[in-house]
Amino acid sequence: MTATDGDVKGLERLIRGMPKVELHVHLEGTLEPDLVKALAERNRVAIPFSGVEALRSAYEFVDLQHFLDLYYQDAAVLLTERDFFDMTRGYLLRAHGDLVRHAEVFFDPQTHTARGVPFVEVITGIHAALSWAERELGLTSRLIMCFLRDRSVESAEETLDRALPFKTWLTAVGLDSAEVGNAPERFAAVFERARAAGLLAVAHAGEEGPPAYIRQALDLLHVVRIDHGVRCLEDPALVERLVAERIPLTVCPLSNVRLRVFPTLAHHNLRLMLERGLRVTVNSDDPAYFGGYISDNLLAVQRALSLDRGYLFALAGNAVEAAFVDEERRRELRVELETYAAETRTPRVVRWR
Repeated sequence: MTATDGDVKGLERLIRGMPKVELHVHLEGTLEPDLVKALAERNRVAIPFSGVEALRSAYEFVDLQHFLDLYYQDAAVLLTERDFFDMTRGYLLRAHGDLVRHAEVFFDPQTHTARGVPFVEVITGIHAALSWAERELGLTSRLIMCFLRDRSVESAEETLDRALPFKTWLTAVGLDSAEVGNAPERFAAVFERARAAGLLAVAHAGEEGPPAYIRQALDLLHVVRIDHGVRCLEDPALVERLVAERIPLTVCPLSNVRLRVFPTLAHHNLRLMLERGLRVTVNSDDPAYFGGYISDNLLAVQRALSLDRGYLFALAGNAVEAAFVDEERRRELRVELETYAAETRTPRVVRWR
């Protein structure tokens, strides 16, 4: 398929008007420079930048670790429940503007508790904003707590201990941060505890790390979704397994380019992944740092890879099917997407069977 079934402007309008589901976004990665500066002033936290534009100019990265260094530095401005509410609300308002109907968001409590911020401040502020968005915007959500893989297993265990009293606010646990040299297998025991407590499991794997990390995440962490996963194509047998087991992959195109996983979007393998039958979705990852939110990612990858309506609706349909929602909410999301497809004269929405 190619983009010959409509001109570029028509496809841009299609993307902007499409109801969306986002499955991979880090709340700390939505800290826009103006909010970093405002929170720094409010909390009297010194930051090594003279202003918003100076901070924005620092958002050029050579690899994942370079990004993480700035990411953690900026997170130091987050100290109170109000800060976490404001950060989360800011993302949700932008997502609502992108017509996101459901969002599944990550947060990294170790980033904050290691600085002395109480866990309760972090999760209460985030939960309050998610509840506000469902009440005021009709934007439903699920909260996923990530363990930092470049910190100790003991730290992850302590984080889970802090989280379990709030488990009704959580849907899943995840694994993120610097992937290279930090294999999923280290965290098998803490993931087992989380699953025993009723939480689902996801994990970042196969972004900078090898396909073997994807296998470990599936076999040892028992994840039901892989975040990123773009290196799976290096292992044909793994691709067959991911297709057969219908494992969703939450791909983040602009992030992949900004972190040099691919040299340009034209080199990205997302289209090939779809053609291989993989259950791919498009998401924004850390949009304040990587150049755009979900619509920006869809627009950019459509242009770079000449994705037509069939591909775009396949991506959107995959996200609906991969979401951690009950069947009533999934039906609502399906109906809205299919209605939009009919209204835009798209003959068929591709989704799982």
